[in-house]
Amino acid sequence: EAEALEEVIPEFYDIALKEADIVPVTRPAIEGGVNFERNNPLSLSFTLEIRPKIENLQYEGIKTKDIPVIVSDEDVDNALKRLQEGKAAYEIADKEIETGDLLTIDHEMKYDDQTTTAKDQVFMVGFTGLPKEISESLIGKKAGDIVEVEAQFPQDFHAKAIAGKKVLIKNTVKAVKKKILPAIDNELAKDLGLEDLDALKAGAKEEIEKAKKEQTQKIQKDAILESLTSSHNFDIPESMLEKELAAMVYEAKTLNKSDKDEVALREELKPDAIKNVRAMILLSVIGEKEGVNVTDEELKEKILELAQQLSMAPESIIKIYSQRDGSLEGLRNNIHEQKVLDLLLSRAVIEKGE
Repeated sequence: EAEALEEVIPEFYDIALKEADIVPVTRPAIEGGVNFERNNPLSLSFTLEIRPKIENLQYEGIKTKDIPVIVSDEDVDNALKRLQEGKAAYEIADKEIETGDLLTIDHEMKYDDQTTTAKDQVFMVGFTGLPKEISESLIGKKAGDIVEVEAQFPQDFHAKAIAGKKVLIKNTVKAVKKKILPAIDNELAKDLGLEDLDALKAGAKEEIEKAKKEQTQKIQKDAILESLTSSHNFDIPESMLEKELAAMVYEAKTLNKSDKDEVALREELKPDAIKNVRAMILLSVIGEKEGVNVTDEELKEKILELAQQLSMAPESIIKIYSQRDGSLEGLRNNIHEQKVLDLLLSRAVIEKGE
């Protein structure tokens, strides 16, 4: 009987949802338990929050501004310089130290009556992840020099032992290497797998144009979503608001390092959380109305894209989403929302600037 009920209840629950034309946003809670008697109809009551119905839904022809995409010669030159930097080599040099040089050093650090040492450390002069006094003290010196400097480390420095402290550092310079940049020419292009410099420039321009178009479309989509949410006012499910608000508070605390207490943060972030949930619901309803779906192949492609962007294995991406959301539905929903926004942009009225 128990096994039969496990099969029957979900089936009739789905039928009841379709007949009532409602979309749940929370898992159902059975009221009063399951009272099953042979030869009698099975009657169950569920309590759940549902997605609100949107009256007078309007999403065709939303106005957004035209943003011209222009790739300048300077943009291309800067891209070529970045590629040049990526192919830089370093060679031993008997010279005074300059910003950009790569050093091999032994160092001794003193703080809180402690002394620590390390040998054969590689240090890039001008590296911004360390107090600037360290690089400044080394400029103009040569291999064989011993340089002492007192440096103030920031409170949020990754090495907790010296975070927020003044540290006396003694660096012994063992080797100086200068950066050798390749010429921006046909040889560089061939080294990067292209036929010649013209092909490299054309490829760089194409990539820049693609990135700028994506940024332009993001701005236009944000404007469309802002217009959509501001023109449709409806009550949102409390559970969805609470979930979004909790996520925003967590992000403010952990990523943005906010020092405000949770009550103040919730009050500050609540208007944006309401807007976000309203946007989620609108995109969900429009996607359903327009038959927008996310295939398994699209999900797989997105996982591979994220893995490439973050230099991670696809399995690691899957693990992150599974641990955070319990499944890949969160990622699938993100793809679905972007597809709906693509549709809205394709049907928007693009207003040309004067």
